[in-house]
Order: sequence, then C-alpha cells, then structure tokens
Amino acid sequence: MSIKFSDGKGLSKAQLEEGKEFTPKFDENGLVSAIAQDYKSGEILMLAHMNEQALSLTLETGEVHYFSRSRQNIWKKGEISGEVQKLIEMRVDCDQDAILLKVKQLGVGAACHTGRKSCFFRLVEINGEETSLKLTGDEQLFDPKDKY
Repeated sequence: MSIKFSDGKGLSKAQLEEGKEFTPKFDENGLVSAIAQDYKSGEILMLAHMNEQALSLTLETGEVHYFSRSRQNIWKKGEISGEVQKLIEMRVDCDQDAILLKVKQLGVGAACHTGRKSCFFRLVEINGEETSLKLTGDEQLFDPKDKY
C-alpha cells in the first residue's frame, strides 16, 4: 500500500488553506519540512525533511520516516540508533508546506544524532556585535560513537 497525496491543482487558495484536502506542498526538490515535537512536553526535538515516500511510509507504519538530503535516501528514524519516533499526531500548516509531527520518542529518548533529547541544545548569545553558541545543559543520553 502507498498513500497518495493530491497535488492541489484545481483547488482555490481558500480550499487549500481552509479545506479538508491534504495536499502537501513539496518544494522544487520534492521535499517538505517536518518538525518533530514531543507529544507530551511540547518540546521541539528536531527538524528534518520528507519526500512523498517518507510521508507515505510514516502514515502507513506509524513510525516516522525522513528523507536524508546528504545521503539522498529514505531513513526510518531510529533504524540504526534504536531512537524510533512513534507518530501520535500529524498536523500541517496553513499553506501545507510544513508538517508538524507529534511523536513519542522511543529508546533512551534522544532525537538528535549527537545523543541528546533535542537537536536544539545550543543557545545563540549576542555580545555587542558578536554572536556565539552556548550549551543549554542538555546532557548526552548516548555516545554517538557507540551507535553510528
């Protein structure tokens, strides 16, 4: 089985933005941005991209799949690390060019390949005209060398 998506052709702007038809707007590379959020805490875990196949596999299996731009292939989150994301709910933004995935993060709870819960573990600090990054204190839940 492979879930198909409408291309939205023939729909008005109002139908695309307010209607009931799921018509994800893939970019010129065939990708849509996907934000993974912890379904309980609301914490943003990561940002990745999905193509039509990854989106379809996610809906079919209930486990989140992404498209790796660097490797140019589909990957099931946690396939190697065991840090699988179980889909709880999927939302789409108003113009359908971004997906919000509310997930249950399995394994030790690390969504980031660095071994942390979230990929957003650094703060941008401004000091005059200079910027730097500061760690938030999010500890590594696993050593990436042990998994990848």
